[in-house]
Amino acid sequence: MVMKWMDVLRKIFLMFFLLVFFVLPAGSWGFFGHRHINYHAVFLLPPEMIGFYKTHIRYLADHAIDPDKRRYAVVEEAPRHYIDMDHYENNVQLLPKKWDEAVAQYSEDSLQAHGIAPWWIMVMQGRLKKAFETRDPNMILKISADIGHYIADVHVPLHASSNHNGQKTEQHGIHGFWESRLPELYAEKEYDLLIGKAGYLADPSQWIWQRVQESAHASDSVLKMEKQLSLSMPSDQRFSYEMRNGVVMRQYSFSYAHQYHRKLNGMVERRMRSAIYGVASFWLSAWIEAGQPDLDQLKASAK
Repeated sequence: MVMKWMDVLRKIFLMFFLLVFFVLPAGSWGFFGHRHINYHAVFLLPPEMIGFYKTHIRYLADHAIDPDKRRYAVVEEAPRHYIDMDHYENNVQLLPKKWDEAVAQYSEDSLQAHGIAPWWIMVMQGRLKKAFETRDPNMILKISADIGHYIADVHVPLHASSNHNGQKTEQHGIHGFWESRLPELYAEKEYDLLIGKAGYLADPSQWIWQRVQESAHASDSVLKMEKQLSLSMPSDQRFSYEMRNGVVMRQYSFSYAHQYHRKLNGMVERRMRSAIYGVASFWLSAWIEAGQPDLDQLKASAK
């Protein structure tokens, strides 16, 4: 009897896990995308950094998804992944880039309600610089993995729109379609993710806000193209059923994904490449601002 009850509990836990991570709207690039972005960012680093980061590349890739896991346990976590730029459509150019100024103008409650991603990234950048200054290898790795996630998130167009999962336009599921399904189908086969070297960012805040603006501008195209395509195909051709982790799941069909991907004309790859460059460049910039500590001495001490 006890064994049967334990069996039931295991099945319930498995179904909950799958519901949270595969059925509910995704919070970001998905496990696949985030892991690839952090992984490829390592290879953009200079010789003084790449030894340490490459030694721990598996950690950086595996823990790229930690912020998404926290979304379901930490109340404050969700707003750190997005910003509803359309909420500020009449005042985008006047939107304060410094957190204290933004709070004074809009109130913290209002900012939290519409996402704080670009401001939070700068908080994390400060923490990463501090970790380099104190030569704390475990904190360097943890914060590097986390900030990589947030930087990747702001490269997703629907992370800069209040219509984040097509709920306002009857396009439920488009969030995961763009950021998870398409990269899983095409990143390893078609995308060129080897993109040269990271660069020092004299003004990382300006850089990240520019990426946010790009995402906001692209969000309309992401929605419009999928809506147009959906009207040209019946539902039985738009979806298929696939076995995933032992569970049959409804998924966008390969044929439909292929047509949508072609309509986007390289957008997903461009945003992924920019995210990889951004992650590596934020790591590099924090290290430089911290005085370029010798990371080779820290390789063996990280746990």
